[in-house]
Amino acid sequence: MSHSAHIPSHRKPRRSASKLALRAGVAGGVLSTIAVAGAAGPASAEPVTETIEMPTLNADLVQDVSSAVAASAEATQRAALDSELQAQENAAATKAFAEAKKAKAEADRKAEAERKAKEAEEKARAEAKERANRSTERTTLSASSGSSDSGSGSSASDDGGSSSSSHATGSAASIVDFVRAQVGDAYISGGTGPSSWDCSGLVQAAYRQIGVDLPRVSQDQSTAGTQVSLDNLQPGDILYWGGAGSAYHVGVYVGGGKFVGAQNPSTGVVERSLDYDMPSGAVRVL
Repeated sequence: MSHSAHIPSHRKPRRSASKLALRAGVAGGVLSTIAVAGAAGPASAEPVTETIEMPTLNADLVQDVSSAVAASAEATQRAALDSELQAQENAAATKAFAEAKKAKAEADRKAEAERKAKEAEEKARAEAKERANRSTERTTLSASSGSSDSGSGSSASDDGGSSSSSHATGSAASIVDFVRAQVGDAYISGGTGPSSWDCSGLVQAAYRQIGVDLPRVSQDQSTAGTQVSLDNLQPGDILYWGGAGSAYHVGVYVGGGKFVGAQNPSTGVVERSLDYDMPSGAVRVL
């Protein structure tokens, strides 16, 4: 037999990659030994009579290896995609939680502001009601004191002394007491109380606490009742400065030749003599 061993080709069952590698290594070693022996000299070489079975690297094995590599790559890619998707979901959940927390805080803030505003409104109503009750009591006591000059206090040129609401009765007295109770409060443009006012806001609030709804601005308040002469004023009459229907300022006549009004940011709500700033006209609502 020649030096080249006959290598029969037989179809064998598939073996694992580790077994194939081991057998390939053994076969390689045997072939190397044969090559060395052949190089030593043909005369002394023993004929090779053993048949060596070599692993067959056929198309099926190549396909199996390729499939395994492709499956491993696919699994690696799927794992990377799953990891990225999980990271995105975690980020979205964190953002949603932060936004929900912010929305709740804003809702709580608004609810607290509304609660405080409601409390302030209820407090202002209670104070106005209490002032009105005190005014009614004072009016009743004044009427029972036996004052007989029922018509003497209706003119701005009456006693000219004290500017008391003793000449006013009923609703007019309540209005006078209300505006006098606000003397010293601040003037703020657009203010409607309970501690800061503009001129028309004060007049509107004074009439509202006796159940009369006046327009909000001076121009409309100057035509809200019957026009009366400045020589025939009564406590509770609305004084205005400027033209009727185009007035720029209003106040309340309180008797004794005086009025109360929210004048300006420097003075706030004050009680002044008509001579301080003579009004243009007056309207009577009651």
